[in-house]
Amino acid sequence: MRGTVRDAAMRLGLSGAPDLRAGLMPEGPEPLDWQGAAIDCGACRHAARLPQGLCGPAWACVNDRYARRIERFFLLGPELADAFLTHPYFEVRAQAARRANLFRLPHLLEDPDPAVRAVAILRLPPAQARRLIADPDRAVRIAVAHRLPPADLHLMMRDEDPAVRLVIVRRAEVGTLPVLAHDPDPEIRRAVARRVDPAWLIHFSGDPEPLVRRAAAERIEPAHLGAFASDPDLRVRHAVAERAPRPVALRLAEDEDPLIRETALLRLAQLREESDA
Repeated sequence: MRGTVRDAAMRLGLSGAPDLRAGLMPEGPEPLDWQGAAIDCGACRHAARLPQGLCGPAWACVNDRYARRIERFFLLGPELADAFLTHPYFEVRAQAARRANLFRLPHLLEDPDPAVRAVAILRLPPAQARRLIADPDRAVRIAVAHRLPPADLHLMMRDEDPAVRLVIVRRAEVGTLPVLAHDPDPEIRRAVARRVDPAWLIHFSGDPEPLVRRAAAERIEPAHLGAFASDPDLRVRHAVAERAPRPVALRLAEDEDPLIRETALLRLAQLREESDA
C-alpha cells in the first residue's frame, strides 16, 4: 500500500510526496480524529480507497484532525467533497468547500466557522460577497474584499480592520483612493500614495509618516518635487534627489548629508547629459 500511496502522491504533486518517495511518512502530529480518538482505518467507510493509494493514515485522511491530511484526502478524491459539507468538524467542511460543487456552497455563507465562510466567499461568484460585508470575522471580510466587484469596494473603505482596507486600496478604482488618503494607518496611506493619481500626491508632503512621503516623492511629477526637498527624513530627500529638476538638484547638492549631496550631483550630471543630447 505504501508504494501505491507514494505513486498517487507523486502524480498529483502533493505536499509530502518527496518524503513518501524516500519511504517515509511526512512529519506531523499524531494521527487522531477531531475528537482526539485514534484513527481506525478498518472502521472507516472509505477503507476501500486505502489499497488504491487514495488515502493513508498520517498522510491523507478525512478523519484526521490535521488540516493538511484532510486537504490531501480531497485532492485525491474531490468527488467526495459534496458529502462532507455538513461534517461537524470545521476543518473538514473548509477543505471540502475547496473542492465541492459550486452550487452546493451558498449555504456555507452562514456556516458558524469563519474559515468555512471565507472559503465559500473566495469560490462563489463576486456578487455573493456583498452578503458578508459586515461579517464579524476579519478573515471573512478580507476574503470579501478580494471578491467584491470594483464598483462595490467603496462599501468597505471604512472597515475597522486595516488589513481589510489594505486589500480595498490595492483593488479600488484610482479615482476613489483620495477617500483613504487620511487613513489612520500609515501602511494604508502608503498604498494610496503608490496608486493615486500623481496630481494628488502633493497632499502627502505633510504626512507624519516618512515612508508615506517617500512613496509620494517617488511618483509625483518632477515639477512638484520641491515640496519634498526640505523633508527632515533622509529617505525622502534621497527620493527627491534621484528625480529632481535642476533647481531642486542644486539645492540638494548642498544638503547636510553626504549621500544626498552625492545623489544630487549625479542627478545634475544626468541632466547635463540629457541636455547635451
